Amino acid sequence: MTRIFQCCIIWLAINGATLHAQQPGPTAQAMEKQGFVDVRRIDSSIQVSLMYARADNFTGQTLYTDLREAYLHPKAAHALAKAQRILKARHPELSLKVYDAARPMHIQQKMWDVVSGTPKAIYVSNPKNGGGLHNYGMAVDITLCDAQGDTLPMGTHIDYLGRLAHIDTETEMEKQGLITKEARMNRELLRTVMRQAGFRPLRTEWWHFNFITRKEAKARYKVIR
Repeated sequence: MTRIFQCCIIWLAINGATLHAQQPGPTAQAMEKQGFVDVRRIDSSIQVSLMYARADNFTGQTLYTDLREAYLHPKAAHALAKAQRILKARHPELSLKVYDAARPMHIQQKMWDVVSGTPKAIYVSNPKNGGGLHNYGMAVDITLCDAQGDTLPMGTHIDYLGRLAHIDTETEMEKQGLITKEARMNRELLRTVMRQAGFRPLRTEWWHFNFITRKEAKARYKVIR
């Protein structure tokens, strides 16, 4: 066997394994069949770190066992790319970072089961009522990060279920020393670029943005099973 031939075999083995590892899992494939798109195919500069693909979230469980990509309805995905362009035009050193996007309803049920019957139930959409806009691929949980991918201070972690995550009392919370001025300004910057791209913030979660109303979603689109 020649050295060149051996090198070719080694290259194919390494790169073939890499390509295989990058193939989307069953959940991602199912979303693609339903017409949802991977946001990084629209804009590869958007950072993605799905919080429910790890156990360090409010459920304490790894809910996405085969999903690492952030999928959205094409309309929402292109709007997110617009938000990234707006952000980059103002702050080239920053980026949007997605923590959750399209979410299957069976995952929504697992989240609901954790909070059902507790005061935190107000923060999670009940599947029996049709779920939320994540279940239509029309909502995104997002933050800001620097060039190294490190998230900026926002006052709470991404899925904190409590008053400190609310956006309508940020000034008062800053005065009380509950969040910093830097965190408040970072939240405001995030809302500004997302609003200009067509998203609407959620009052109780600084990281959550909807692209359409729930009424419109129920009337025009199907949930992700």
